[in-house]
Amino acid sequence: MQITYIGHSGFLVELRETLLLFDYYEGSLPQLPLEKQLYVFASHRHPDHFNPEIFSLAETHENIFFCLSKDIWECRIPKERRSQTLRLKPGESRDLDSLSLRTLKSTDEGVAFLVWVEGKTLYHAGDLNDWRWPGEPENWNRQMKEHYDNYVEPLRDMHIDAAFLPLDPRQEAYYSLGFDYFLSLTAKGNKDERIYPMHCWEDYRIIDQWLTEHPSHPERRRIVPVTGRGQHFIQ
Repeated sequence: MQITYIGHSGFLVELRETLLLFDYYEGSLPQLPLEKQLYVFASHRHPDHFNPEIFSLAETHENIFFCLSKDIWECRIPKERRSQTLRLKPGESRDLDSLSLRTLKSTDEGVAFLVWVEGKTLYHAGDLNDWRWPGEPENWNRQMKEHYDNYVEPLRDMHIDAAFLPLDPRQEAYYSLGFDYFLSLTAKGNKDERIYPMHCWEDYRIIDQWLTEHPSHPERRRIVPVTGRGQHFIQ
């Protein structure tokens, strides 16, 4: 499995027969093998997660299907692509030709994606995160934690080969609350599991900060040190 970081929350996953493109909104895509089935995911309608330009991929890639959050309005989907598009609400499960997927409710907009394909389990959080902020009322932050813990509970003790998780420097001291909880929720000691930080707003120092602050964390080996757009990882 090869994983390419496109930018922000955008990743391309390439397997033997399948391509998965998550939350692309800008950046350079590598050449996509036309013989492979391409699934394009958009977790919600925010412009840093969804760009209607994704539909132009169908002009050159015949084997393509779009999996979008339901909050992305149907009018944003070209009429000629609607038969190739699935819009999903939180909590839905679907079996497609070569993969199975489940959506989780987000603490912000849209959904997170849990995908099973070619023997791999992938999780893309979208904006499902513990969005507590310095300066917010205590009640608001407490409710955010409760929602986040509840929404990610289906992932407990699950083997996830590759997870893409927000690590957002704008949260200041709270930047890793959701990230840390995910680590504890899914920890199983499997050396093959990897976590790819995202939603860093191109400030990759936040990843180094987490690694520096957690030199002895038992799950530290799972964290992939993303450093810039176009980076390729073999897993």
